[in-house]
Amino acid sequence: MDKIKNPFSPGAGSPPPELAGRDDILESVRILLGRVKVKRPEKSLLLTGLRGVGKTVLLNEIVKLAIANDYRTILIEAHEDKGLARLLAPQLRRLLFELDRLKGFGEKAKRGIGVLKSFIGSLKMSYGDMEFSLDIDPERGAADSGDLEVDLPELFVAVAEAADECGSAVAILIDEIQYFNTKELSALIMAMHRMQQRQLPLVLIGAGLPILPGLAGESKSYAERLFQFPNIGPLNDADARKALRDPVKEYRVEFQDEALQEIIRLTRGYPYFLQEWGYQAWNHSEASPITYKTIQEATTIVRGRLDENFFRVRFDRLTPKEKNFLRAMANLRTETYRSGDIANELGQKITMLGPVRASLIKKGMVYSPAHGELAFTVPLFDEFMRRAIPEFCK
Repeated sequence: MDKIKNPFSPGAGSPPPELAGRDDILESVRILLGRVKVKRPEKSLLLTGLRGVGKTVLLNEIVKLAIANDYRTILIEAHEDKGLARLLAPQLRRLLFELDRLKGFGEKAKRGIGVLKSFIGSLKMSYGDMEFSLDIDPERGAADSGDLEVDLPELFVAVAEAADECGSAVAILIDEIQYFNTKELSALIMAMHRMQQRQLPLVLIGAGLPILPGLAGESKSYAERLFQFPNIGPLNDADARKALRDPVKEYRVEFQDEALQEIIRLTRGYPYFLQEWGYQAWNHSEASPITYKTIQEATTIVRGRLDENFFRVRFDRLTPKEKNFLRAMANLRTETYRSGDIANELGQKITMLGPVRASLIKKGMVYSPAHGELAFTVPLFDEFMRRAIPEFCK
C-alpha cells in the first residue's frame, strides 16, 4: 500500500476523493444558478449542519459550478474578529474591476466602483490595500448613510447591475455565516430581498451551524421566503460505503465488509471522520483487502489525531465554567440534553446556567434543536470529553 497514493484527504475543507450523498444539494444549486441568470426568481441557499459534515467542501464545489455557469464569485469566511463590511469590500472591489475589464469600463461598472467608494467611506474604513487606481469619485447619496441595513442593499444593486450590463451574474458564498451579528445578518437578508424585487443576477449561498435558520428568522421574519435551509447531515449507510469504496477502486484495493461496517459505526457516517479513518486504514494496511483488524489498529491512531487536532483546539478555547458545562452534558450520554438535567449534573440551579449556555452557543459549541434542549455542534465531542477529559475542570 503506497502511502503517497493514499486517496483519502482528511482536513478542514479538503475535497474528498468521492463527494457522496450530496447530489440533491448540488442539483438545487444548478437550478438556482440557472434561474437567477435568466432573471427568474429562486430562493438562495443557506446550508446548515454540524461540524464535519462537509459544508465547506460543498461551498468550494458550488464555486466551481458557478464559474462553469459564467458567474463571478466571491467566497469569504465569517469570523468573530472582522465584520461583514470589511470582509466584503475588498472582494467586491476585485469583482467590479473584473467586470470593468469585461465591458471595457462600462457605465454600470464605473458607477459600482463609485458606490463602493461611498460605502467604504461611510463606514470609516481605511482604503489601505483597496486603493482605487481609477479616477472615480464616490457616488454621493448612494450606500453612504453609515447604516449597513440601508447601504448594503444599495451596494448589492450597483454590483448586480454592473454584472447584468456585462451579461454576467454574481454568486456570493459565505462560510460560518452564523458568526455575523444581528445587524449584519439583517443587512444581508434585506440585500437579497432587494435582489428578488429587482430580479437582478446575484445569489447568496451561505453555510453555518443549525442555529442559522433561527437567527435568520429572528433577524427578518420574511427570511424563510427568501432562502432555502437544506440540512447537511451525516451520510447514510450506502453513501458512506461509496465514499470509502470508490476512491480505492482505482488502485485495485477493497475493504472487507466488516471493516466498512466498523468504520461507519465509529464515524456515524460523518464525512470528515470517514476521511480520517479511511486515511489511516490505508496507511496501516499491508495489502488489499483492508480488514476489520486493520480498522481496530488504526482507530487508536485516529482518535489520538482527532483528540489533538480536531477536538482539543475547540476545547482549549473555553473557560473552566464552559468546560464543566460540556462535561456535564457528556456525562448524561444522550443525543440531546435538557437544561434541567445539566443543572442537576452540575449541582446548580437552572437559572445560574444562562450566561454559560449563551456563551457556548455564541462560540459555536452547542445549539438548541428544540426549546429547553441542547446538543453538541461537533459530532463525537461527547466521546472525546469522556475519553480525554474524564474529570470536571478545576
